[in-house]
Amino acid sequence: MGVSYKKLWKLLIDREMKKKELRARAGISGAAMAKLGRGANVNVDTLVKICFALDCEISDIMDIVRDERRQAETAVNEREP
Repeated sequence: MGVSYKKLWKLLIDREMKKKELRARAGISGAAMAKLGRGANVNVDTLVKICFALDCEISDIMDIVRDERRQAETAVNEREP
């Protein structure tokens, strides 16, 4: 099992917010943002800070996915510049 943060990236696009702005509003580190970008596991505190900054629920920014789907998403993310 893994996680997908596609909902987070879509939410940022919908709100016309850049990752840098989210980092500042949520008070999260660049390392945490990089982990999110790679689809890696992050601390729950980081996810809570993001939810408070975006005024949303955890289910609005992430999904739990089976390993097969996660591997496919990781392959797609690695191909993007």
